[in-house]
Amino acid sequence: MDTRKVQKTGGSTFIVSLPKKWINEIGIKNGDSMGFIQQPDGTMLLSPKSTEKKTSRRRIVNVEGMKSEHLLRKMISIYMAGYNIIDLKADKRMIPEIREVIRSFSRKIIGPEIIEESIKSITMKDLLNPIEMPMDKTIKRMHILVKTMHEDAIMALREKNRQLADRIEPRDRDVDRLNWLISRQFNILLTNMSLSNEMKMTREETTCMFLMSRLIERIGDHAVKISKEVILIFDEKIDPQIIEMITFASGNSLEILEDTIAAWEKKDIKAANKNIDSVTDLASYCKEINDAALNLNGVSSVGVSYIAESIRRSGEYAGDISELLIDYLVNE
Repeated sequence: MDTRKVQKTGGSTFIVSLPKKWINEIGIKNGDSMGFIQQPDGTMLLSPKSTEKKTSRRRIVNVEGMKSEHLLRKMISIYMAGYNIIDLKADKRMIPEIREVIRSFSRKIIGPEIIEESIKSITMKDLLNPIEMPMDKTIKRMHILVKTMHEDAIMALREKNRQLADRIEPRDRDVDRLNWLISRQFNILLTNMSLSNEMKMTREETTCMFLMSRLIERIGDHAVKISKEVILIFDEKIDPQIIEMITFASGNSLEILEDTIAAWEKKDIKAANKNIDSVTDLASYCKEINDAALNLNGVSSVGVSYIAESIRRSGEYAGDISELLIDYLVNE
């Protein structure tokens, strides 16, 4: 670490010299203005005014010979890394399959749109200002989506409603889009601390929400797993009492999630601890469902066990969110 002594000039002015190497690399000249942003931990972020608006990050990708699924994964990773502009280029004519992957990508995520296109290239630009999508509101929307997905999966089981079960997986794509958006915002904030100040969020708070979104996304994945198992056992005869047990366990799991989000909004450590304790009771009850499933035939037994497992895992992920909340509040 390079250290500099603070000097006092006049009656109340303090000055400190800046490293010459850094001055030359950034291109600061005599008379330029500097921006100062005080961080929550007491450190000071120094930013040249000339670089404040330079928020665009460009990534060039050669798509020649790439598999469609590999390109899609790479574009999602680039998006989450915080790049504003993606240039996709081919050595010759870009094949239709690759063009369709690029258009599919623009439909899967929030922000980037195609702004230029030619025979050999496509350019995409993110038109969304990160400040316009507060992370806390995105978290709440994700919570509502996964909650209704779980409720509909259990309702499909109770009512033997195939259409309702089929509609759950498409909704999980909306949860994925929101999770990718939060991942993107998190990575942008890591490289642009002035943006963190504009959004009025600390690094600890953004990290907490980033991890929360990943856990909520996994709860959504388990709603999809439940719906698929429900479809597989539609034609099986299952003891109504077991279905009631599944309904009760699912209600408990969602209650833990609901109370966890409420504890997060209220910044309540006592409520968070209560939620974590509730996970133990949920796990015990899910084990009772597994024991009862042993009396069913093979297909039904496996399906019911998988459903109980997803309900248990969903409750545990909600408990993990409460643990994150406690860690965050203790640091605060």
